[in-house]
Parts: sequence; structure tokens; C-alpha cells
Amino acid sequence: MWPAVVLAVAGLLFLLITWQVVAHGPLARADQRIDRDVVRPDQVSGLLADLGNIAVAVPVLVLALCWAAWRARRAGAYRWWLPPLAAAALTAALPALIVPLKELIARPGPPVMGPATGFYPSGHTATAAIAYGAAALVLWPWLTTGYARRGLLALCAALNLAVAFGLVRHGYHWPLDVAGSWCLCAVLLCALRLVLGPLLDPGGRPRSPAA
Repeated sequence: MWPAVVLAVAGLLFLLITWQVVAHGPLARADQRIDRDVVRPDQVSGLLADLGNIAVAVPVLVLALCWAAWRARRAGAYRWWLPPLAAAALTAALPALIVPLKELIARPGPPVMGPATGFYPSGHTATAAIAYGAAALVLWPWLTTGYARRGLLALCAALNLAVAFGLVRHGYHWPLDVAGSWCLCAVLLCALRLVLGPLLDPGGRPRSPAA
């Protein structure tokens, strides 16, 4: 039930934020005022923003998918290959969704980024959210304790917050660029969770008929 609720709420928030960005509404104007107050480019914020690079986030996801696939196959799980494959396909398809949105909306970036456009939604934020979020989804069924699952969620949240802080603090993106990406990726991850269903439920994974 909860994935459907989160999907609906996140979808509505994404539409609201996108409308405000396109229409230069009150949220977008407040967004720019906040950004001017918080931008302080430094080495730390740059390193945190780099956690959303493809070269960093995707290898983490690949390791998580390989480990989850190995555990599922070893346990004789039904369609053990499907969750890792679906998570990989979603990550690979992400640019096909983000890039056209960037070009269509053509939002200018913060002053330190010069006259370029195409900053909404944030690609680094989307890469981090999908890569780390999908990794958490496929690993979740194979963690056997509450501490491990809470630790996984905390790590996923910390990584995404670090990327968001780095992007805004360094002046790479406006805050709404990040918020819009989070909402869009929440929709995609919840859709993935709904599609995979019992395959991602701890203790609810049907075993392969051959197992």
C-alpha cells in the first residue's frame, strides 16, 4: 500500500515543483533567494556532489546487484534475476527521461554556472537517488535483522542528502532542481517496488519450482 501512496504524493509534488519552475512562481523565486544565501563553493561540497557522478554511484549499484543476484540464486528464489535486471534497466533508462526534461524546461543555473541552461531536474541527484535507492531495494530482502535494514536505509538517505548538500552548497544546482529530482525518482522507485512486488518482500519470496 505504501509504495502507491508515496508514488501518488511524489508525483503531485513533482508536478507542482515543475510548474513553479516553468512559471517562475513564488517557490522558484524563493528558491533563488535561498540559493544566494547558502552557496559557498569549497572542496568538501564538491566531493559530496561527486557522489552523484555516474562513475561513483553506478559501480556501487552494480556491486549491490551482483551480491543480491548471487544471494537470490543461491537461495533458489523464484526469478532471482528479475530484481537486479529491473533495477539495472531503470538506471540505464534514466538519462532518456532526465535529458529531454532538462532540454524542454531549459532552466538557467545558479550564477556560478554561467549562462548555460538545462539544470532542472538535477541529473546528479537523479543518478544518486536511483542508484543508491535501487541498491537498497534489491538488498533489502536479504538483510536478516532490523538493525541491518535500518542501517541500509540510513546509509541510502545519508548519501542522497550529502549529494544534495554538495550540489546546492557548491552552486551546481538550485534547491528546487534537487527537490524535483527527488520527487521524480521517488515515483520511479515506488513503481519499481510495485512491479516487483513479492520478489522484494523479506520472507515472502516464492522459491523456484526447481529449488
